[in-house]
Formats: sequence, C-alpha cells, structure tokens
Amino acid sequence: MWESESESVSGRDYGNGVLSNTKHGVKTDGFEQKGQSWYVATDIPSDLLVQIGDVSFHLHKYPLLSRSGKMNRIIYETRDEELSRIALNDLPGGWDAFELAAKFCYGIAVDLTATNISGLRCAAEYLEMTEDLEEGNLIFKTEAFLSYVVLSSWRDSILVLKSCERLSPWAENLQIVRRCSESIAWKACANPKGIKWQYTGRLPSVSSPKWNEMKDSSPSRNQQLVPPDWWFEDVSILRIDHFVRVITAIKVKGMRHELIGAVLMHYATKWIPGLIKEGSGSLDDCSNSSTSNGSSSSSWKGGLHMIVSGSRDEVPPTVQAKDQRMIIESLISIIPQQKDSVSCSFLLRLLRMANLLKVAPALVTELEKRVGMQFEQATLADLLIPSYNKSETLYDVDLAQRLLEHFLVQEQTESSSPSRSSFCDKHMHDANQRGTNLNAKMRVAKLVDSYLTEVSRDRNLSLTKFQVLAEALPESARTSDDGLYRAIDSYLKAHPTLSEHERKRLCRVMDCQKLSIDACMHAAQNERLPLRVVVQVLFSEQVKISNAISSSSLKDAGESHYQPLVSNRKTLLEATPQSFQEGWTTAKKDINTLKFELDTVKAKYLQLQNDMENLQKQFDKITKPKQGSGWTAGWKKLSKLTKMTHLESQENSPHAPNAELTRKTPRRWRNSIS
Repeated sequence: MWESESESVSGRDYGNGVLSNTKHGVKTDGFEQKGQSWYVATDIPSDLLVQIGDVSFHLHKYPLLSRSGKMNRIIYETRDEELSRIALNDLPGGWDAFELAAKFCYGIAVDLTATNISGLRCAAEYLEMTEDLEEGNLIFKTEAFLSYVVLSSWRDSILVLKSCERLSPWAENLQIVRRCSESIAWKACANPKGIKWQYTGRLPSVSSPKWNEMKDSSPSRNQQLVPPDWWFEDVSILRIDHFVRVITAIKVKGMRHELIGAVLMHYATKWIPGLIKEGSGSLDDCSNSSTSNGSSSSSWKGGLHMIVSGSRDEVPPTVQAKDQRMIIESLISIIPQQKDSVSCSFLLRLLRMANLLKVAPALVTELEKRVGMQFEQATLADLLIPSYNKSETLYDVDLAQRLLEHFLVQEQTESSSPSRSSFCDKHMHDANQRGTNLNAKMRVAKLVDSYLTEVSRDRNLSLTKFQVLAEALPESARTSDDGLYRAIDSYLKAHPTLSEHERKRLCRVMDCQKLSIDACMHAAQNERLPLRVVVQVLFSEQVKISNAISSSSLKDAGESHYQPLVSNRKTLLEATPQSFQEGWTTAKKDINTLKFELDTVKAKYLQLQNDMENLQKQFDKITKPKQGSGWTAGWKKLSKLTKMTHLESQENSPHAPNAELTRKTPRRWRNSIS
C-alpha cells in the first residue's frame, strides 16, 4: 500500500516486530514446504499432523503442548495417547497464522507486520497461548505489538483494520476493530499542519513555486500543503462495517459535518458503480486506486472488493445487489443531520439506487426527508428518477410529489420555529427567513415546472397526478406561469384525446394574468387550448396593455400639457420590445373590428325597430272599428258652420269692447283645439 515506508521491521527484537523463543525442545533450522504440506527441518520424526483446510503440518507434540492450552486439551482430554492427527479448520487467520504460531512454538524468529499481526493475535487466542503456560507467550507479545507499534501508526492502523475483515468475530471480541477505529479517528481529526506521517490522498493542485520560495523547503512549510481531506482515500479502502465504525468515532471526536459528508460521497462513488454521473469520472479509476491501495494488505476476496475490481462475470448479480444494498443502508444511517453536509444531487442519486435495490422502506423515507430539506438545490437531471416498481408511468411522479411535500413541511417548520433572540433581532431574522423561503420556493417552482414539462410527454401520466403536482406549491411561489403553460401545452400534445371538460380542468392550474407577452401570443394561436382560456388570455393581455399606457400617461402628464397621449404612446412603444408592439397592433386591429361589427349591429337593430313601428301602425288602422253614422257627421258639420256665422256677425257689431272679448275667447279655444 505504501512503498516508501515498510512496517515489517524485520531484523529487530520482539518490541520491534521479531518474535523468538530460545526455549524449545526440538532443534530445527526452520520449516520446509512440499506442495500443500509443511515439514520441520529436523532429524526427529514428527508425531503430530495438524490439518487446516488443504494444508497439512507435520509437527511434534511437545513444542505445541508446552505453549498451547487448546492443544493440551485436545490431546489429553480425548485420553488417546496415540492421537496423531488434529483438524483445526475453524482457526482464525487460516494456515498462514498457524504457520507463524507453530514457528513461535519451535523458537523460530517470526516477523510481525501490520498485515499478519491481527491474524496471529486471533490465532494465539484460539490456541490459548496464555501466560499461564509460559511467560512471554504469544498472546502477550502480539498484544504488545498492537498497542505500542500498530496503534501509533496511521498506516498500520488502516492495514490492521483492513485485515480484520476476514477475522470476524474474533477481531471484534478482542477489541482490535474498536482500537484501530479509535486510533484512525484521532489521527483524522488532527490538525493537518501537524501531520508528519504519509498518506495516500492526493496533494492539492498548487501553482509552481517562485524562485525565492524554492530555497525554503523546511518540513513545516511543506506541511501547509496537507489538504483537509487527506484521509479520505485511506479510509475508503475499508469494508462498509469498519468504515461506519471509523466515521462514528470521528463524529464523536467533533469532526466538521462538511468533511464527514464529503468522505461519505467519496466512499459511495468508490464502491457503488451506478452512483456516479456519466462524464464525472469512471469507476475504473476508483477500483484501480482501491486495489493498488490494498495490495500490501492481505487480499480480501469478499463481495465488496469483487464489486469494484471484478467484472460482472466474476460476481453473481444477487451478491452484488445484496452488498450494494448494505452499503447504501449503512451510508443513509450515518449521514450527518446538518442540512448542507452532503449535496442534494448526491442524495437524489443515492435515492435512485435505493429504489432500484429495494432498500428498507424506513431508510428510504428518511432519505426522502433529507432530500426535502434541500430540495431547492436539486436539478432536473437528478430528479428524473425512473419508476422501478410496477407503475405505468416512465418516471416516479409519486416520488417527486413526496419530495415536494417534505420540502413544504420543512419550509413551514423553519418559518414557525420560535426564536430566543431579542424583538429587533427576531424581526430581522423573520424578514430574512421569509425572503429566503420565498427564493427557495421560487427555485422549486421552476424545477417543478421543468419536471412537469418533461414527464408530461408520458402518455400514461394521468391528469390527476399532473394537476396535483402543479397545484402543490402556493401561488406566491410563481412570479410567472410561462413554465407551467409550457408543461400544459406539452401535456395537451401528448394527450390529444382529452375532452373539453378535461382540458378546462387542466388549464385551471394556470393563471393567465401571470403569462408573459410571448406566452400570450403563443396561447392566443394555440388550437389545443379551450376557447374560454384563449379569451381569458386575450382579455388579461388587453388589461395589461391598457394599464401600462394609462400609468405611463399619468406619469408624464405634468411634463407635457399639449398632446400628452400621442407623445406618451410614442415613447412607450419605442421603449417596449418588438413583440409587445406587434401584440398591441394586433389587439388594436381586433378592437376596431369589434367596434365596426357592433355599429353594424346597432344600425340593423334601429332599422328593424322602425319597420316594427310602421307595421304596428298599419295593423292598428286595419283593426280599429268605426264609432258613428252619417247623420252624426252631418250634424257636426252643420253646428260648426253655425258657429262660424255667429262669430262673423259679432265682429261687425258696434260694441267694440264686447267684440274684443268675444273675439279673444274663441281664439283661445281654437288654439287649444289645435
């Protein structure tokens, strides 16, 4: 793993990694291997065969019995003095660890390294090589090496913890995993400026030093280049259960939640192949680094290692899915509770994999709530999660609805949370909180509109799901409904068989007064929209134009008393874009056409009214009966003639005053008659 520093410490005494025991009963020059069998290089014939798997050891009873309590119990409790064959298939560490333990029993020097110490410690515990049998037995010496050599080294702690993956539950029971996790956590939380050990993490990219900086190459100056994430690559080679132990210990030590979230994303990208985005890096790079990092440790052939570095033919799909599910469930359980500890994009990609691999529903719900906490940071590409269940829709619209509900609940909780600050500070905090919440809702509204536009092309998407998702946000979240109109138009294109009632119901989620000029122009010519919606769009646009012109006229009334409307309209049209001018020209033509048609209808109405009155008069004349006979008419004419003769005789009489009076009276009567 690290070639620059060797922790094998060969050639030193016990404290530095070499175990030797001069008190042995059989003189030997070492062990010899012949195929799958090991022999002691001595003239004394072996009297005990120890079988571990396919490997056999031809040994002697006395060196083993003098130092191993388990061997004593096996041989003497069976009361078979001629017992010459023992099988130890459950020995932790396998035949490698037993070889070292047997060499120790024969007094052969054993090199202790970070890669073999955990297996040898577990084997010594299994063989019961305690101080009761001999002082300085194998348990004591391996425990001392762990405490004084391994735990003081960053690299050794990583390697020993990595080697413990195949020693469960012995490594757990002997506290090797806990002690190594604590050691790694303490060193990871150390100040980067004080780090003196080497690590696998890449150095940050810095510019070339200047000529006057190259002469100062002291260690303290080089230590300033250590990045805060220097430990990410080393801890990422661990198996998920040991990685969780390390991260839990780091949390207890008070590590910043941003760094914890970053190492979680680094680990997930390394171990879950389908999590990374296309173009953001290949998984092969991660697998190569993980295999190269673990080359110096004991090669672990577990499922997780095979997922990363092996091909699909080497790993059964069921094993791969099971291991990945375990990784995702473990990562969800240790994500920090703080809002911005991990990115929303990472959470959504983790949620996609969780749904694909059928993660526990409780953990999926928890992950959905975490996404809802920072839903305003999501992107459309991450939100388009396919539907992995038996749903008819292509994308999981119900999941998007739940995420939006979690976001709204979180916003409501934050806005209603009590504050312990003073009244002034509380007032300012509330104002800032309202502004932040409004901005977040506006970003989410744009995201939802884009999502609706994308999923509306699915013919299996029901109108109810579309409407519920579109109406989930409050009206204040959208300053413009152009995105919502685009989604509605896309839905109408993909669903041409909607009835008139369904189209009206669909368009009810849109506010025509929030459409821009371009959207109104498009909606006025959109044949897919109901006629009533088109009329509403035109009316709202005319109201906007009239309000704009009137407000501009009132604003400029004090500057120009002569012809204010003409100048204001000219200024307004010059200051508006071409699309606004075209809309105003078209609207003006429509208004003139409507006025002309209205005048024509009024004229026709008056013509019909006059014809009706003439017909009514003619009808009255025809139906009116005669009220008198010819004698009555004759008598009327005769009385009229008599009155006229009488008046003329009065005018010729000598009584002038009386004549005037008599002349005035019939004149008034005649005028009244006329």
